[in-house]
Amino acid sequence: MAERKKLLLRLDPRVYEAMARWAADDLRSTNAQIEYALRRALQSAGRRVEPTDAGGQDAEGQEENA
Repeated sequence: MAERKKLLLRLDPRVYEAMARWAADDLRSTNAQIEYALRRALQSAGRRVEPTDAGGQDAEGQEENA
């Protein structure tokens, strides 16, 4: 697997708390949930991101089209 990029992200505390609650609901880490939301936003905008493995899943094991 390719090395993951590190990024310092400043968020409104309310946005972070909402992402953390959503992550807990989906049994993901907050970091994984942020990546999931970004991938969904990219897909919605028509910006294809290639899967990180040959199985058509993202790094968290979720289907890319889910």
